Amino acid sequence: MESFNSTSRAFKALFTFFSLIFFILSPLVDATPAPAPAPSSDGTSIDQGIAYVLMLLALVLTYLIHPLDASSYNFFLN
Repeated sequence: MESFNSTSRAFKALFTFFSLIFFILSPLVDATPAPAPAPSSDGTSIDQGIAYVLMLLALVLTYLIHPLDASSYNFFLN
């Protein structure tokens, strides 16, 4: 009877151990990977940067050319 009791106790310990392992690992089987991160640049920021550069270029050209038109001096005529 003693060997049956120790076998039963060992069986219960193993059953409990494997049950715990099963219950801990079973949710991992159904896990899905995380979605890919969103792109860091969707193109609108690049377009906005180009627009700022073009506006700055237009502003610089305007203030470089406009004083030549408004001046009373003839820079290009001798």
